Amino acid sequence: MLFKRLFLVATIVFCTEIAFATENSTAAPPATASSPWQFEAGISAGRPTPIMLNAGVGYNNFFFRAMGGGLHLDHDEYWVGFRGSFAWKFFRGLPFSLDLGIGSGYAFANAPNGYLRTLNRANKKRLVRPYNYKESLDISVEMRANIYGVFTYVAIPIHCFMKHNKPTVIWQVGYAYRF
Repeated sequence: MLFKRLFLVATIVFCTEIAFATENSTAAPPATASSPWQFEAGISAGRPTPIMLNAGVGYNNFFFRAMGGGLHLDHDEYWVGFRGSFAWKFFRGLPFSLDLGIGSGYAFANAPNGYLRTLNRANKKRLVRPYNYKESLDISVEMRANIYGVFTYVAIPIHCFMKHNKPTVIWQVGYAYRF
């Protein structure tokens, strides 16, 4: 049901954008035309990777973004994550934009577990791993809303390669400076 609604909303927005694009294409070009290239860099926080650096490059309405982040706290406590996406940008000339696309990502997290360490110590041998870990690799449908650089990003996995830790919704909130 959710995928049907997302597809319906994406189709309506796409058709609206095409209608505005064909209407404006017959008008005379402005005296100061902006460059078709766009670049952006920023930072975001969310799930499954807590902090990510963002970079993107776009040509006209087509955009590619890469996000990545990681942190190493101790020999058995760290997390890392990477995401990349291809998207179509709607309302490019306005302060508000909406991006719809497809992407893929990988996330890995490892954290110590005191209960499991105590269990191993009590039995005087290793019965279980003394840490918790999560790992996911997915292909997802993505949507990103941006207003004056502040953005929200939501991705819904459509295929997870690692079924044991498949995420339900991936999200990020952050700021990206566009130049």
